[in-house]
Amino acid sequence: MSGSPNRPVRRRTFVLGSAAAAGTAALAGPLAAPASAASFGYTDDGSNYVVDTGANLVFKVGKTNGDLTSLVYRGTEYQGYGGKNSHVESGLGTSTVTIAQSGSTILVSVTYGTLKHYYAARSGENNVYVWTNKADTSVSATRYIVRVRAGLFLNDEPDSYTYAPTTVEAADVFAKSDGQTRSKHYSKLRVVDYDYIGWSTGAVGLWMVRSNHEKASGGPFYRSLLRHQSADGGGLYEILYYGENQTEAQRFGLQGPYVIAFTDGGAPSSSLYPGNLTTSWADSLGISGYVAAGGRGKVAGVGISGRNTAYAYTVGLANSAAQYWGSARSSDGYFSIAGVLPGTYTLTVFKGELAVHSGSVTVTAGATTTLNTITIPSSNDPGNASAIWRIGTWDGTPSGFKNAALMTYAHPSDPRAAAWTGNVVIGSGSETSSFPAYIWKDVNSGLLVYFKLTAAQAAAAHTLRIGVTTAYANGRPRVTVNDWVSAIPSPPTQPSTRSLTVGSYRGNNYTFTYSVPAAAWLTDTSQYNVLKIDVVSGSGTTAFLSAGTSIDALDLLA
Repeated sequence: MSGSPNRPVRRRTFVLGSAAAAGTAALAGPLAAPASAASFGYTDDGSNYVVDTGANLVFKVGKTNGDLTSLVYRGTEYQGYGGKNSHVESGLGTSTVTIAQSGSTILVSVTYGTLKHYYAARSGENNVYVWTNKADTSVSATRYIVRVRAGLFLNDEPDSYTYAPTTVEAADVFAKSDGQTRSKHYSKLRVVDYDYIGWSTGAVGLWMVRSNHEKASGGPFYRSLLRHQSADGGGLYEILYYGENQTEAQRFGLQGPYVIAFTDGGAPSSSLYPGNLTTSWADSLGISGYVAAGGRGKVAGVGISGRNTAYAYTVGLANSAAQYWGSARSSDGYFSIAGVLPGTYTLTVFKGELAVHSGSVTVTAGATTTLNTITIPSSNDPGNASAIWRIGTWDGTPSGFKNAALMTYAHPSDPRAAAWTGNVVIGSGSETSSFPAYIWKDVNSGLLVYFKLTAAQAAAAHTLRIGVTTAYANGRPRVTVNDWVSAIPSPPTQPSTRSLTVGSYRGNNYTFTYSVPAAAWLTDTSQYNVLKIDVVSGSGTTAFLSAGTSIDALDLLA
């Protein structure tokens, strides 16, 4: 199947153990030589279908529940911890499970109510190809978790809590003895940032290669848990729909394939990556919802004008049925997105993570829809507006603000975080790096910004803007300028779940505007005007779970 988005903007991998050894070890997948192709096939042990890939991998699928009950690579069992198997969600329960072999492919089909799930093996490959077709909400979220036995891969990374004995928040955020925080949520990565995740000892690598996420939700910048490790063992995830900090409705239909890949320590073969993987061998397998390459189309854009070339631009396609994205070429904005299901999509151009253009495009099976140069109106980019002063950059992220980088892999209470308090003086040269990325009602509400105005500036009304990327518990900024106090703004639509404490600032970008009258400014131009920013809300609890918001940029327009 070629229904994958264009190659991601960049790829990152979690490699644990000996990184040097992992980088030089042999690859798995189609490039790996089979150890014994003659052994390819399957048997029935009474409780499981046993699939021998004819390489170095033998796996089992439970005949009554569709769980992956065993993953044996080079004679070592990797599957299982806490008495649990690998499966969709926490296990589907009683299901109808069948198996069939067609030439060099074996397909195991699992039916659980309206949900259909598939495992495929190819002769001579150390890979398990997986598809999941979710038709409705009868299964709540949609994740697949590979559960890995304890002791096989060890790590002390942000997404591990093996060495973290103290619970910080909600039984899923922990602190080590030195205070550093750990959680399965702290992956650091957006979907666009990675092709695969996993572990390597230097001699064995176990990886989850993600799918194209065409039926997932949240877009290219969504963050979700990708793996974890605790005293019981480890888990690798493919998250097809996860409700935490979600900005979109759930999509339904066939998702995949995603691939469980073993290697001799190195990265999985790049031929498995989303954007590269082709599965014409699966065209005739009868997988529910499967659309072959011939039933898909392509969108190509000549270029994008009106860009700020200091930023990366991404083009997204989305409708209620599917989502795709691709990066715009830095030189001229050219983009190409292939493998798209037929239909009409909203096309969005993102500067960083900030939407600066929206349009519509229709995709036809077997054809390329070519778009003329897209022109971004200057007014669509808030960074183009003339400002008396500006803190941060309008890119849809809190990048550059104090603690912003740390917050994608740590809890705000982590001792590595700088103090969340602290005021800012315009003209100091450190305005952005001194201003906290997040503001909470209980933690650092009441931040002050000091600035001077010329006599001409003080004689006129001005617009103050505060851009946010998400909010927790309806937290939003109310401002005071000297003695003038703004009205309390209405809360925009934002995800209702935790966000700021679980490694994500990604919600719905929104700009609050405040019309500050000329009477609010000090007439003595030698004095500093004082802007006070408070977070207001009637929701939330206390401390870092009080109402809060993440800052994109703030400025005072000329």
